[in-house]
Amino acid sequence: MSVAAAIRSRDGLFELGPMELSCGQELPNARLAYRVFGELNAERSNLVLYPSSYGAWPEDIDWVVGPILDPARFCVLLVSQFGNGRSSSPSTSAMGLAEQGWIFRHTDNVTAQQRLIQELFAVERLALIYGWSMGAQQAYHWAALEPQRVERICCLCGTARTTPHNRLFLLSLRQALTADPAWDGERFRATPEQGLRTFALIYASWAASQAYYRNGHHTTLGFTSVEEYVERSWLPAYRRHDPRDLLAMLDTWLANDLGAAVGSSLAAALGRITARTTVIAGSHDLYFPPDDCAAEAACIPGARFERLESVLGHRAGNPREAPREQALIRAALEHLCHD
Repeated sequence: MSVAAAIRSRDGLFELGPMELSCGQELPNARLAYRVFGELNAERSNLVLYPSSYGAWPEDIDWVVGPILDPARFCVLLVSQFGNGRSSSPSTSAMGLAEQGWIFRHTDNVTAQQRLIQELFAVERLALIYGWSMGAQQAYHWAALEPQRVERICCLCGTARTTPHNRLFLLSLRQALTADPAWDGERFRATPEQGLRTFALIYASWAASQAYYRNGHHTTLGFTSVEEYVERSWLPAYRRHDPRDLLAMLDTWLANDLGAAVGSSLAAALGRITARTTVIAGSHDLYFPPDDCAAEAACIPGARFERLESVLGHRAGNPREAPREQALIRAALEHLCHD
């Protein structure tokens, strides 16, 4: 198959039926949305799982197929996490929010993704899990909860447990939405316009680094000010989502704790990972600083830690328009896959 043919995507919706979540609630008709590139080989040994990040739809992050993940070599399966509006979410399912006792955890994502991989692809062992941000969180959970089913993981700009400082960022986002007059304490009665604008301002100030703005990188994109950058770039990215889904994904991120998922300390949970592991941290990432990522990597037997020097901040792990960062990630992945 040519690269041009392999890079054409195929979308699907996997019906899970009734699914009991780790929070104790039951989804009556759980489903996973996915996108596939490439084909399984005869041995069914080339499947790569690419779990989605916060707020990401396939069209936002599937650019990595080609520049980083070769669809002529791998069958790349991009799965939308619960809560993102494509898979089961408050906007698409008969469910509530944390205020009503509903929380998706990464254990739920892993359980559902495992069924998808077994029942639809008949694959017992993944060649690789490639994850950025919340996708990295899912990769860590997969590798610790199902160590015999994962050959390699590549975790970019993410941690296996949400740190106290990162938690403050997430709580500020949640507060931005629920402080809007449209929120009545349990639900949104209208679109939280002011809440979304505050949400976008907070996100824009954290996702890129101080050096990114100091060097004027936002102006190279055609924006004359940071205010215009937020209004025309960041705000539309979140306004397109149902605000209930934004809250659901925040709550998943807040609940991210691999140690709790395994029932042990974080160090012991990371020590369960047998997959060949590469952890990549952005040098200027304000969410997941290199020190936090390196400390976790040190608990994984044989893990390789790499510091990605980039002023892109958190977005260094998703460098859609940054060829230099793409090349560094591709080189790290090649090392992982040929070790």
